Amino acid sequence: MRLYSGMSPEFVRDTVRNQIADKLSVAFFSYYRYKLAPAEINSWRNSLRAMAQVLEYSKLDDQGVILEFQIPLTSKRIDCLVCGTDESKATRAVIVELKQWDKCEPSNANKLVRSWVGGRERELLHPSVQVGQYKQYLEDTHSAFYEGGTPIQINACCYLHNYYASPEDPIRATKFVDVLKDYPLFDADAVDLLREYLQLRLQGGHGRAVLDRIESSKSRPSRKLMENVAEAIKNQSPWVLLDEQLVVFERILATVGSAKLARRKQVILVHGGPGTGKSVIALNLLGELLRRGYNAHYATGSRAFTETLWEVIGARARPVLRYFNSYGDAGFDSVDVLICDESHRIRETSNSRFTRKERR
Repeated sequence: MRLYSGMSPEFVRDTVRNQIADKLSVAFFSYYRYKLAPAEINSWRNSLRAMAQVLEYSKLDDQGVILEFQIPLTSKRIDCLVCGTDESKATRAVIVELKQWDKCEPSNANKLVRSWVGGRERELLHPSVQVGQYKQYLEDTHSAFYEGGTPIQINACCYLHNYYASPEDPIRATKFVDVLKDYPLFDADAVDLLREYLQLRLQGGHGRAVLDRIESSKSRPSRKLMENVAEAIKNQSPWVLLDEQLVVFERILATVGSAKLARRKQVILVHGGPGTGKSVIALNLLGELLRRGYNAHYATGSRAFTETLWEVIGARARPVLRYFNSYGDAGFDSVDVLICDESHRIRETSNSRFTRKERR
């Protein structure tokens, strides 16, 4: 899902005419059924005007532009993705994370900085860390970026159009050197560098074909991600299956196989008291099903447990280690096997006290 897509001249024209924020706002309401706060709409208006100016200045007039591109099975949206070809006609896409920050303060945490957002100072991911996660997620879950003989190559950067970084600025602290090298940050003084970065990757144009390919491709974990998660689970020695655990494991695998052949959905319930190894069975199933090429996901109702799994298996496993309420907007048959740990925690609906009335 995205709120806007089109060619770069169209995007620049909509911005110059002060129509871009309104178009996004209408698309947002059409999809989510509630209106955004005026401050968020103004944020679009300001940041996208800055982005449009960069594209116009860079003479990138045959590129595709996607705005507010929702990352599959999450509430996160990519601010701007520009696509086309490079000088050698290789297909390319660049994620641009847009920020209105004008300063930040250091944080003791490795990947965080402090900045004034939403009316108060908060600890937030460094923009380069954030956009790097978006790139990895798309490469792992969006088939346009991993399928076929020539998958679309993807890069990512940040543009802080109101920010003037000093030489000793916390946003360029030593602990961020590596991530800034991979996912560069361009501040208000670095428009020429941003222009060069985009031109190097996109000056070949032909953005319409690349844009259409991205929009028509499916969301599904890549083979590389499946193998990565399966191997991480396999290497966890405490998760070895014993006796009845292995019996249950094998019966479930057989049922999954027969359900696929018969094209018939199945629900399997695994009963057992605390400490009998239900979660161990579930994790081994996730690893084996991914290894066999199934789009298998592991969902829980516990934030603490899920975050522990992210630490143990690796943050890259996030696309297949999720919460029960991540699937409220999931497409029909978008997941082959959904493993629900502690399924008694599943609520009748995904609504919570934070769910807007219009979305219940």
